[in-house]
Amino acid sequence: MSGCRIDGVFLDFGGVIADEGFRNGLTAIARRSGIDPDAFYETARTTISTTGYLTGRATEAHYWETLRSLTGIEGDDAELREMILSRFHIRDFMIGLIEELKKASLRVAILSDQTNWLDELEERHGFFHRFEQVFNSFHLGKSKHDRSLFTDVLDAMGIAAERALFVDDTLEHVERARSVGINAIHYTGKESFLQEIRKFCPLRDYQESSIS
Repeated sequence: MSGCRIDGVFLDFGGVIADEGFRNGLTAIARRSGIDPDAFYETARTTISTTGYLTGRATEAHYWETLRSLTGIEGDDAELREMILSRFHIRDFMIGLIEELKKASLRVAILSDQTNWLDELEERHGFFHRFEQVFNSFHLGKSKHDRSLFTDVLDAMGIAAERALFVDDTLEHVERARSVGINAIHYTGKESFLQEIRKFCPLRDYQESSIS
């Protein structure tokens, strides 16, 4: 496909490729526990970073132990984990889009602030093979809160910043990517996203695929 202004696309996982299972799962945990979902989400999101679990410097057990201490939630690690992982539903239209981008000779990678949970989701759904590389903060030892991560992944892929596109549902990450010269889209919904990505690469009509 001609007319693309980019050579590669970096996609966030939760909230872009898949529904935001982390937030949705935490909301379910909070409601079961009778606590404010928004306040609980902020505590859980901060704690996954401050404990070091997000960047592979702490165990999942330590994360849940710390979160129980801070918030009073109940449930064993396996139960709480499943309440999150079961809510990561991969979006069929994104699978179709990824395949269309690859047909256009674009290089496509995951760039996600995730933990070993992403590896567990791969075991369940088998989607890593669709991507040239999977950049996971848990294995990189660095998250998207560190702007140098963006230059690291550009170097790893051999793509110039101005020829790269990053898509994320967190505005702060989008702004950080733009600060190093990467084109970026703040994902807020399917229709607006498809309109935005067509500004970088024209897309034919495509069939929404499935991971099954």
